[in-house]
Amino acid sequence: MVFGFGKSKHPELSAQELDAMLREGAAVVVDVREVDEFAAGHIPGAINMPLSTFQASKLPDVGARKMVLTCLGGKRSGMALDKCSVAQAAVDTHLAGGFGAWQSAGLPVER
Repeated sequence: MVFGFGKSKHPELSAQELDAMLREGAAVVVDVREVDEFAAGHIPGAINMPLSTFQASKLPDVGARKMVLTCLGGKRSGMALDKCSVAQAAVDTHLAGGFGAWQSAGLPVER
């Protein structure tokens, strides 16, 4: 769901699609929210790389798994993806609706 920002220019996964990929070990989540937001609750197993200090060159090597970025609602993960495209990182996907959508779907949260 996009809340009035127009269509995302980046590929998006739904919370359910991402959950299925995580269960299969096919995805790695990078959460670009700030440290305090991440500490308050995040997708289990997510890696925190705050947008304020985000560098595509510092993204972990996830092998054949798909890296999916997330934030609270999808705006900051889109901004991080813009930085990835400039750096030509092979990261192009984020969670539609961000962590808010994950929580709304009733999926597990790690604190």
